[in-house]
Amino acid sequence: MGIKKDVQKQFGRSADSYVTSKGHRKGKDLKKLVEIAQTNRTEQALDIATGGGHTANALAPFVQKVIAMDLTIEMLTAAEEFITSNGHHNVDFVQGDAEKLPFSDGLFDIVSCRIAAHHFPNIETFISEVHRVLKNGGQLLLDDNVASEVDEFDQFYNHIEKVRDYSHYRAWKKSEWLQMLEVKGFEIQELHRFEKQFEFHNWCERMHLSDVEKQALNELMMQSSESVKSKFRIHIENEQVISFQGEAMLLRARKR
Repeated sequence: MGIKKDVQKQFGRSADSYVTSKGHRKGKDLKKLVEIAQTNRTEQALDIATGGGHTANALAPFVQKVIAMDLTIEMLTAAEEFITSNGHHNVDFVQGDAEKLPFSDGLFDIVSCRIAAHHFPNIETFISEVHRVLKNGGQLLLDDNVASEVDEFDQFYNHIEKVRDYSHYRAWKKSEWLQMLEVKGFEIQELHRFEKQFEFHNWCERMHLSDVEKQALNELMMQSSESVKSKFRIHIENEQVISFQGEAMLLRARKR
């Protein structure tokens, strides 16, 4: 339970910054997620680890009902304020654990989870739970930061994320996601890759890092290999990291 307490502590104090975060609020991946969802306004949808509520907010006009679920009550409060301010009244807010969903079998037509699964310590349990609560033929819309298939780059990215955010568990490789989902009974129907630009200062500020912690991260990235600097497009000016680039994967899968 330790990492889940870490998640609640970390995101409880960061809730408002996630509502206003440009990457969470306006990412190209969010627009694409809504675009690939197959909806006719009759669906029951569940948005797992809703965070600032951006995915639930985006899906609300296209489905009958959305349940926005999060482990952290402060996040749910911020998400509810954001979503209701946009005039959506078909969204309910539920506190719950992604690895132990508080819902009956076969309840949902759509389950979404965006930029959150890298915090889940038992990812296969999460996938099994999603499969359980989906109706036969139901859709999973999964969107998360991913690691490179190259081990050096995988280790670097997960290391800097863990240094920045102790509640980070693992960004998985694309191949790992495909294997885990298919083994658990999903068919992958669509997959998109997105490049993600991280502004170093904002990336650190969102986790309330101290100046000492920010400097340690800066040094870590400055001292990385040339191949890492090239892969992650690490932009440095006057011995200060300005930005770097990661990647995310968005997929649509159906429950067999």
